[in-house]
Amino acid sequence: MHKKLIILFFAFSLLVGACQATAEPPAPAPQGLTVIVHDSFSASEGVITAFETANNAKLTFIQAGDTGSALNRLILTSVGSQEPEADVFYGLDNTFLSRGLEQDLFEPYQPAALAAVPDKFKLDPTFKVIPVDYGDVCINYDKAWFAEKQLRLPASLQDLTKPEYQGLLVVQNPATSSPGLSFMLATIAEFGENAWLEWWQAMKSNQVTIVSDWETAYYSNFSGSSGQGPQPMVVSYASSPAAELIYAETELEESPTASLVAPGMCWRQVEFAGILKNTPNRALAKKFFDFLLSEEFQEDMPLQMFVFPVLPEAMLPEGFLRASQIPETVASLDPDLIAARRDGWVNDWTNLMLD
Repeated sequence: MHKKLIILFFAFSLLVGACQATAEPPAPAPQGLTVIVHDSFSASEGVITAFETANNAKLTFIQAGDTGSALNRLILTSVGSQEPEADVFYGLDNTFLSRGLEQDLFEPYQPAALAAVPDKFKLDPTFKVIPVDYGDVCINYDKAWFAEKQLRLPASLQDLTKPEYQGLLVVQNPATSSPGLSFMLATIAEFGENAWLEWWQAMKSNQVTIVSDWETAYYSNFSGSSGQGPQPMVVSYASSPAAELIYAETELEESPTASLVAPGMCWRQVEFAGILKNTPNRALAKKFFDFLLSEEFQEDMPLQMFVFPVLPEAMLPEGFLRASQIPETVASLDPDLIAARRDGWVNDWTNLMLD
């Protein structure tokens, strides 16, 4: 009897040992990647999950305010640091590009898909940042308000200084808002360095409203979004009318808002992403950059952030195309001039408009 028990025990031990020898090892824990973004960043949950699953990764997004605020935070926490707060920054735009580059925050990387991106978006020849999306900052208007008042639309920036448009426009502070800065640069491009402040003085006399950020301007002041705001015109994006159409509570035939896209009235904003220096997760950050220029992510952006993808083959949703307006010409300034004069221009604007 004892011999049988011993034999059974020995056989059981061999079986357990064999099972243990063939059992799969536990899966490694996901590698973390932290991305600092502006408050308008959004991506579909399924798209983010697909990247995480394919790369055994866990993405963490830190929303850090408007582009200017996010960049300021990055400079304070990452310049000269061996342990940056994040691995990647998404949302640096061409109005702040020179400032981001001169701080030496980023490491160069060129995803393979970058070769398909038009050269007009590749504003950093060192590729320390790569273009991901673009949009045009324009003035949006409330169609119903103008129709009811039987007021013709302004056909130029100069028209906005006329008495009939007194108090009808809300803009953002260029010191705290990326679209606000873009619009200020559009006025400099339109009127020149010697006359742009005269236009703003005329707008001040014509009771232009100034707020700190896009969210306040669009959702609190603009009548076209809430129906209750006091201003029927707002500095926003040429794609904002598409958002009004697609996300309307009831189905609409057309968007209740549209954009003023006459020459000189719009500024093209290109957004970039950069891998932060001294990131311990550089290999995964490179994969994330490949992902940013993938068709999957590029085709997700239009209905998430209402921006245009830089990848030409990315398909655009029908509703987005139907209600978005693309200006034939956009205002522009030499990037070196912006780098040299931006802070001075903002100070001049602040002293004039906020005294």
